[in-house]
Amino acid sequence: MRRFLLTTSLIAVLAVTGCGKKAERSKGGDSRQVTSADISAPARAPSIVAPGIDPRAAPGVAFTYRYDFVLPDKSIAAVQEAHASSCEKLGPTQCRISGMRYTLLDDEGISARLEFKLSPELARAFGKEGIAAVEKASGKLIDAEINGTDVAPTIEAAQQIGGDAATQLAEVERKLTTGKLGDDERAELQTQARELRAQVANAKAEKVAAQAQLASTPMSFSYEGDAGFSLGGNPVGDAVHATWASLSSMIWFVLTALGVALPWVLLGGLLLAIWRSQLGLALRKFVRGRPRGADQSTATPNA
Repeated sequence: MRRFLLTTSLIAVLAVTGCGKKAERSKGGDSRQVTSADISAPARAPSIVAPGIDPRAAPGVAFTYRYDFVLPDKSIAAVQEAHASSCEKLGPTQCRISGMRYTLLDDEGISARLEFKLSPELARAFGKEGIAAVEKASGKLIDAEINGTDVAPTIEAAQQIGGDAATQLAEVERKLTTGKLGDDERAELQTQARELRAQVANAKAEKVAAQAQLASTPMSFSYEGDAGFSLGGNPVGDAVHATWASLSSMIWFVLTALGVALPWVLLGGLLLAIWRSQLGLALRKFVRGRPRGADQSTATPNA
């Protein structure tokens, strides 16, 4: 008996401690909302550091960064604003916001996205700072992806093609300046000159596009609410949170089913009441008509 009481007391203490920590976190979040100033303040280094690539180690490669985060729904707006402010502080030559999305889902969850164009040398550090800001808001990095496209061969090929075409164009233009040309020969040289100018222009455009890829690194941050994820380190609190989420889903399902079925139930009850009323009885008699036996009985005299 004493052992049973001791075990019960220990379990109760653990439960109260876990719920107390959960309540402290909830109380802190309810009494003071997380703001962008809180998140953009100097933060500790992220506990989970995503792998990064130094552009200097891969010259001629254009990279694209993608980070997926999960964090409390109430913190998503503040974190997104903090990330946007960090980009704005770098200036338009170093960082530009190229897209933003903020969506309130049906179950009151939140999904958001933020896209940037960064200087290649700043992309790696900017990603680390973004992770640190999310972790400071009790969030986590759940997925990271870095893709690279080698544009160096494109630049080299464009330079080679453009240089050869420019050399040939100079020779054709030199021939056109001489006055010892027939009409047919001059027309042919003019056609060649137009084709070579087009080659030079195309090569230049390809080179500029490839260099633009190297000069600007796309980066995207996606934010998802914490529904279905365990962000805390307290199993008792997470179990309570999961139970409450399941109970809320059950209540929502029951209320939705009642909302769909209630109008039909009311309609059925109304039709049944009309059917059993005097009006319904009169309508049934009118539809059925008078029986033939009743007519014959009224026509025969009483014996």
